[in-house]
Amino acid sequence: MPDQAPNDDTSSQRATTRRGKRLSPIWIVPLVAVLIGLWLVYDNYVSRGPQITLIMDNAEGIEAGSTLIKTRNVEIGRIESVTLSEDLSHIEASATMNQGTADVLVEDTRFWVVKPRIGREGISGLNTVLSGAYIQLQPGTSDESRSRFDVLEQPPVAPPDANGMRIQLSSDLSNSFKAGDPVTYQGLTVGRVEEANFDTDTRQMEYRLYIDKPYDKLITDSTRFWTASGVDLTLDSEGFRVSVESIETLISGGITFGIPEDVSPGEPVQPGTTFSLYADEESASQGTFNNYLEYVLLIDDTVRGLSKGAPVEFRGVRVGTVASVPWHFSAPRPESQAGFAIPVLIRIEPQRLGSDFTSKDIENWRSRFKGWFENGLRASLKTGNLLTGALYVDLNFQKKTDDAFVAKTFEQVPVFPSTSAGLAQIESKVSNLLDKLNGLDIEPLLAALEQNLDTSQATLKEFRDVADSTRQLIDSPATRNLPANLNETLAQFESLLRDLQPVARTLKEKPNALIFDRNEGPDPLPRAPN
Repeated sequence: MPDQAPNDDTSSQRATTRRGKRLSPIWIVPLVAVLIGLWLVYDNYVSRGPQITLIMDNAEGIEAGSTLIKTRNVEIGRIESVTLSEDLSHIEASATMNQGTADVLVEDTRFWVVKPRIGREGISGLNTVLSGAYIQLQPGTSDESRSRFDVLEQPPVAPPDANGMRIQLSSDLSNSFKAGDPVTYQGLTVGRVEEANFDTDTRQMEYRLYIDKPYDKLITDSTRFWTASGVDLTLDSEGFRVSVESIETLISGGITFGIPEDVSPGEPVQPGTTFSLYADEESASQGTFNNYLEYVLLIDDTVRGLSKGAPVEFRGVRVGTVASVPWHFSAPRPESQAGFAIPVLIRIEPQRLGSDFTSKDIENWRSRFKGWFENGLRASLKTGNLLTGALYVDLNFQKKTDDAFVAKTFEQVPVFPSTSAGLAQIESKVSNLLDKLNGLDIEPLLAALEQNLDTSQATLKEFRDVADSTRQLIDSPATRNLPANLNETLAQFESLLRDLQPVARTLKEKPNALIFDRNEGPDPLPRAPN
């Protein structure tokens, strides 16, 4: 028995040790909390959408943790952090998108900040005054995914999958348009400028335009684009013209287009076609006439009032344009009758007559003009606007011609024979008139005129004497006292009339009162004698 006691103690100690190693119920709560936390982390990781980076110039209105990303007014993401780039040139905003938005994050997806804006189209984004700015997402149509995007400064003009047409414009003009500027057709806004860039290689402005549907049908290979200044005021040899575009272009300008007169409507073009941008409608019309004949006028008259773009007309019908005034002025030239001619380059544009021309047709027209020169076709300068003194080139057949420059060239360009007209003829007529006036015997006329002047002076002197006498009569004291004396006489006459009133009444009542005494008593009664 004594030997068994230690074994009993050992068993008791082992049982106590086993009870001490059992898990206490108090540890169940933290274990469950850890499991829940792990599940939440896993669920957040699984349900978390893609991460993107937005590049913007500044973080105005953007707050980490609160600025939302929306599309069609539905929340699809949130800005998590906003940091500066390493070179401090831009802002990088990290955003977390909702699950299932990976399909819209493609190459042509666009982002921009929606906030209160005041522009030519009015006020927008007022709903963000209280709620704060947010970032708008416009889904793209590309198949290539992307995670880094540039945030646009302005909302895009149209979505990438819009039904309209996008075309390109190139311009070397000094004025520049911005994204959002209107594109008009006959005063109606039909599109917008989507993008404007300067090409350093060609040194030209490149624009991308979006034309709304169904106005894209107006764009053909005959369409010309030009700058719309709102109000176009033109005063030239053809008169005074005012052209007014829409109110929007009046305020901010824009681009307009059309098809010049006497030009076929043309064929439809493909999206992305490049057009040239002209300064105005006249320049756009001139760009249509790309087949022309060049001639040089050697002008003996003054060219003051003749400018580039002035019309060349044949009996009132425009057939060309003045290309340069003067042209190669320092080049050697043959002497004209006046001794020194001014070269003017003109273009004869047969396309203005409403037909299509080729290079062969141009050569035929050159042969025609050569024959017309021999038959007396000449050019001369005429006044087109008396108000401005603007000149134009007039073509007509002359009976008497000077063939000195026919079929000759100047700087390898054919010379168009010209005659003096307009100002030169007026100057000649004035000179002839002055010569005739110098030949007249005007001494007797001047003597008679002098005699008439002397007689007129004598008559004027007599008239002055009569006027002085009249003034003296009016200024004499007797004439001045005449109104007072007349008033006094009238007063005495009035007093006399008052004195005669009793006499008049007495005579009215008793006409014989002047002969018999007036009896104031009653009339006596007749009685019979006693």
